[in-house]
Amino acid sequence: MRGGKTVYSYLPSWIRRLDFLGVFEKDPFGNSLLLKRIMIFILGWSTYYRLTAVNRIKVEGMEHLAALPDHGVLFLSNHQTYFADVMAFYHIFCAAKWGYANTISPPFYLFSPRARMYYVAAAETMKEGGILPRIFTTVGAILVERSWRASGENVKRELDNKGQDNIGRGLDHGWVISFPQGTTKPFAPVRKGTAYLIRESRPIVVPIVINGFRRAFDKKGLRFKKRNTQLSVRIQAPMQFAAEESIEEMVARITEAIGQAQPVA
Repeated sequence: MRGGKTVYSYLPSWIRRLDFLGVFEKDPFGNSLLLKRIMIFILGWSTYYRLTAVNRIKVEGMEHLAALPDHGVLFLSNHQTYFADVMAFYHIFCAAKWGYANTISPPFYLFSPRARMYYVAAAETMKEGGILPRIFTTVGAILVERSWRASGENVKRELDNKGQDNIGRGLDHGWVISFPQGTTKPFAPVRKGTAYLIRESRPIVVPIVINGFRRAFDKKGLRFKKRNTQLSVRIQAPMQFAAEESIEEMVARITEAIGQAQPVA
C-alpha cells in the first residue's frame, strides 16, 4: 500500500494551504486540475448521451469504489476502443464520488468531477494527430511506449521505464486506469509489465470487465457502429496478491479477472 497522497500546486508551499478550493492545484505532469475539471465537464456532457441515450449502459459493482482511498488505486480492464471505454470509466468514477449506486444518471456529478484520474495509453496512439488525442492527454493520459509493437508491426525493445515511473506518479496522486493487454484485440496476452508494476508500487488493484463497446463504436470509440447496444461495465472486488506469488501466476490471475482467459474449445 502506498503512502500519503502527493499534492502539487502552482503556489509556493508557505501559501499553499490557503488554496482550500484547489484552484491552483496541478497534477504531477503540470496540468491544472481546474482546467482538467472543466475539460471533463465538457467531454462528460458531450459523451453522456452516447452511453445512455444512443446506447444503454449497465454498471455493476460501484459499491467496490465507495471504500477506496483517493490515491494508490490501479484499475485493470480489458480494452475495446481507444476513447469510449475511458470516458465510461470517467463517468462512473465521477458518479461514485457523488455517491451514485450502479448508475451514471443524471450527470450532475459533472459539475464537480473527480480530477485525480489517469489512464495508461500508447504514446503512438495519442500522437497520431488531431485535437481529440491532445485533449485526452491533458485530461489524464499517461503515455507509454509499447515495447512489443510499433506502427502496426511487432517489435522488441526495452521496457519504457519512464512510462512506468509516470504511472507510479499517477498512483501517488490519484486513480490510474490501465489496459494490461495493451491492445483492443480480445484475448490478447496480459503484459508482464503490469505484474511488475503491481509488485513494485503495491497499489490496490481493482479488476473491471467491459462489454459491448466494440459492437457500439469504431476502434477509436468516436463513431457509432451499432446504435441501441447494451454496454456493460462490471467492477469487481479488489484483488490480493501474495508476496511469494510469481509474475506468471499474477498474470494468469489478472487475465482471468478481466475476462480474457482463452475460451475452452
